[in-house]
Amino acid sequence: MTTQLDEKLQPIYQDVLNRNPGEAEFHQAVHEVLESLGPVLSKHPEFADRKIIQRLCEPERQIIFCVPWQDDNGEYQINRAFRVEFNSALGPYKGGLRFHPSVYLGIVKFLGFEQVLKNALTGLPIGGGKGGSDFDPKGKSDSEIMRFCQSMMTELYRYLGEYTDVPAGDIGVGGREIGYLFGQYKRITNRYESGVFTGKGLDWGGSRARKEATGFGTVYFVEEMLKARSDSLDGKTCVVSGSGNVAIYAMEKARDFGAKIVACSDSGGIVVDEKGIDLETVKRIKEVERRRIQAYVEAHPHARYVEGGNIWSVPCQVALPCATQNELNGKDAARLVEQGCIAVAEGANMPTTTEGIRVLQDAGIAYGPGKAANAGGVATSALEMQQNASRDSWTFEYTEKRLHDIMINIHRDCFETAEEFGAPGNYIKGANIHGFLKVGRAMSDMGLI
Repeated sequence: MTTQLDEKLQPIYQDVLNRNPGEAEFHQAVHEVLESLGPVLSKHPEFADRKIIQRLCEPERQIIFCVPWQDDNGEYQINRAFRVEFNSALGPYKGGLRFHPSVYLGIVKFLGFEQVLKNALTGLPIGGGKGGSDFDPKGKSDSEIMRFCQSMMTELYRYLGEYTDVPAGDIGVGGREIGYLFGQYKRITNRYESGVFTGKGLDWGGSRARKEATGFGTVYFVEEMLKARSDSLDGKTCVVSGSGNVAIYAMEKARDFGAKIVACSDSGGIVVDEKGIDLETVKRIKEVERRRIQAYVEAHPHARYVEGGNIWSVPCQVALPCATQNELNGKDAARLVEQGCIAVAEGANMPTTTEGIRVLQDAGIAYGPGKAANAGGVATSALEMQQNASRDSWTFEYTEKRLHDIMINIHRDCFETAEEFGAPGNYIKGANIHGFLKVGRAMSDMGLI
């Protein structure tokens, strides 16, 4: 289910469909943004004259290449990799790399398109891009992952640079993978260009709050949404989908604000702990032992594990989807509403379907879209770039304070922009319009380039 676009935007969207066949996620992301922009064109007709929207929907560069590598058995393996350098109007391309079997061009383009507006919301000088591969790191040895990363970087390095394109991690790409990728980049280029990657190890230029940033930032955004309604997270029951990096640190910061997390998940199933999820156990299972979340019940037998379970069936007041795209559909959203949920904030990229968003908004739930609510990760990556450029090392407390201030400002900008354009409380429109205006003005100022 989608809403009708403004008549000036319908041919633009049809052109996106025609030029990008079979890329459903990209189509979904573009439509969701275009739904917000009718009032913008009425107020700023110069954007239509200069075809800013059409230019924004077309990536500046799309790179697709083969990654051959050898597994531990000596067998040759072939994967496909991508880097979509989407828009550099505000700064160098910035966005993560994702290693997952589902990765194809349409997903990378949707992520890159979202990244452009998300990065604009941070107020920092970074453009938007994204990349990845259909390589699956699960079940691979460290040596296999190293060989894959080295092979991928042997092609990708020529497109990167601290003033050109700065990748980071995403699903399947953490500190280990960033280390292997940067090591090969350094080896090939003979340059210690630490600003060319973010998410690096703390001993060699990484930010002391980068690992926590996306999860922390999502919770900061939720707290600001609830403050705007004279409420807070204190005493609220929460569920968090996923149990990876974003989910773990969203749970940690929500707990700091006084919330009780009763469920989390992975691709195999869900764990429900009515006493409250023990975060230290989750960290040990996922960050140290690299096991499935099912292992949680070994340490906490009072909890229950539901194989293939739906985390949105667990009653909660605050829901944080932190796993992957389109994981929360219309039926799930209706269940959350029925069970008394008052706020949903996206720690993942586009985790709620179009129908799910409609249900949440119609019910008046505080809904924070990913491009605003999970912008803390890339904001801290940009702070890492600043730290590297100054050859400095910042404390965790300093970086987290900067992150908190950025998320407060993102919420304020989204909230005020929504009101200015006649949609009070609609954070989707606020985020889309505010991000678009920043990028659109820059593109307009630079002329036809």
